[in-house]
Amino acid sequence: MASKPKVLSHAQLALLLCASVLTPILTGSLREQSHPEWTEPFPPFRVMGNIYYVGSRDLASYLITSSQGDILINSSLESSVPLIRASVEKLGFRLTDIKILLISHAHWDHCAGSAELKKLTGARYMVMDADVAVVESGGRSDFQYGNVPGNLYARAKVDRVLHDGDVVKLGDTALVAHLTAGHTRGCTTWTMAAREGNETYNVVIVGSPNVNPGYRLVNNPRYPQIARDYERTFAVLKSLPCDVFLGAHGSYYNMVEKYGRMQTGGPNPFIDPGGYKSYVSEREQTFRIELAKQSAAK
Repeated sequence: MASKPKVLSHAQLALLLCASVLTPILTGSLREQSHPEWTEPFPPFRVMGNIYYVGSRDLASYLITSSQGDILINSSLESSVPLIRASVEKLGFRLTDIKILLISHAHWDHCAGSAELKKLTGARYMVMDADVAVVESGGRSDFQYGNVPGNLYARAKVDRVLHDGDVVKLGDTALVAHLTAGHTRGCTTWTMAAREGNETYNVVIVGSPNVNPGYRLVNNPRYPQIARDYERTFAVLKSLPCDVFLGAHGSYYNMVEKYGRMQTGGPNPFIDPGGYKSYVSEREQTFRIELAKQSAAK
């Protein structure tokens, strides 16, 4: 005889419901605690020309101003939104002047605040085509982290689907979207020109070339072409002319140390073409070592 299904009490049901709601929040909070530099405020500052840093000590957000409103790159965490707002306002700008919202890639630590920022600003959200489904699912369709509660976030509707090489223009400012996939399918590196004095500089804002712990580069059923995408990404990064090296994390380009040097005067330390080449070379070598290791073990 089949046993009767177990009937849960109201108290047990309440506890289960509470746990299901709190698990993503608690997991996210624990992850933030393990990366205190992600939430630590940092003085906002002008990098060069119309490019301003408005992120935390390590999660990089950039305000790009123009004659017809502003562009924000990376909304970061849900908890980052007040920090970004305070930084924008401290620089003398208004959050509501942000007309376009962009991201480096569809991971929780770079786009979780997008839904809230869209509400606060009415900005048009523009995302690389291969990351759109992830953003609109709140991370649930991500090939690596879709089943990890702490990596999920509020869904946000994408207003413009971007493709490799598309130009995002606002007023007198234009950014070019370069698909640099692997880290996510739609990971995006942004390039633009910025003026300092009488000179114009090529700016590269790297999405991410990192191979995260647990990434399968060989026989990955959820992302079969991942290794090929990384290969293409490094070819793209090496082809980009770069004078000013920026990225999705300040740690990519030694932001904190360069900010300190900037306070003492002298040449702008963010003009660092050699640092860019060294970074890309080191990341490519790390990728190739991991690929060889996984290929040998298959």
